[in-house]
Amino acid sequence: MRPVFVRPNALKNVPFRFCPGCHHGIIHRLVAEAIDHFGILDRTIGIAPVGCAVFAYDYFSCDILEVAHGRPPAACTGIKRARPDLIVFSYQGDGDLASIGTAEIIHAANRGENITVIFVNNANYGMTGGQMAPTTLLGQKTKTTPKGRSASSDGYPLKVCEMLATLEGTTYIERVAVNNPGHTKEAGRAIKKAFKVQLENKGFSLIEALASCPTNWEMSPAQANMWIEEKMLKVFPLGIYKDTSETKI
Repeated sequence: MRPVFVRPNALKNVPFRFCPGCHHGIIHRLVAEAIDHFGILDRTIGIAPVGCAVFAYDYFSCDILEVAHGRPPAACTGIKRARPDLIVFSYQGDGDLASIGTAEIIHAANRGENITVIFVNNANYGMTGGQMAPTTLLGQKTKTTPKGRSASSDGYPLKVCEMLATLEGTTYIERVAVNNPGHTKEAGRAIKKAFKVQLENKGFSLIEALASCPTNWEMSPAQANMWIEEKMLKVFPLGIYKDTSETKI
């Protein structure tokens, strides 16, 4: 019998250690499928920061470099400029990219670095216990906002795609989700396109993936999927925010 669903070569044959219902495993698979699709495993380098994203080195078969919190875009820039023949991607959470790493991502994007950024937005600091992140929704309860995020004291959710799309240096910016099969299929397409943009030397791409964190949200996986649909999508609408690439996938 011909197998129709197998582990991508770009993923190691090890079990994921993420919490039940966490979407990191799905997004890992989509990235691995893109690497397999283009046959670039032997020349791909991933950059992982601090946070749940750091476990990438346990799961991807390509070389993974662990760097300081918020600094993956700088590391990507150095590697890509030194070895432009390599395919370089960062895999970052919202507590990393949208907080301590804000300057790094803005300037790498503004320079138009030819890299691919995978940005996982689960609206909280996942690894450290569920504190408020820059992407936490107004009214959302976290460990540091037990009464809900307040605009007057905490500001507003940071919308990374909308912000980076205004920069002249960016090429392809899209927000996706993986909370249901239809959204996951579209997310896979977007991630493949982001890698192809780099392969065609067309510049900076970022894919933001809305993801669940059932443990810190104190929800079941099913409830977390619905919360993304009912709450997160209203604040972070899905779609292409910029595409000057003319790249087809």
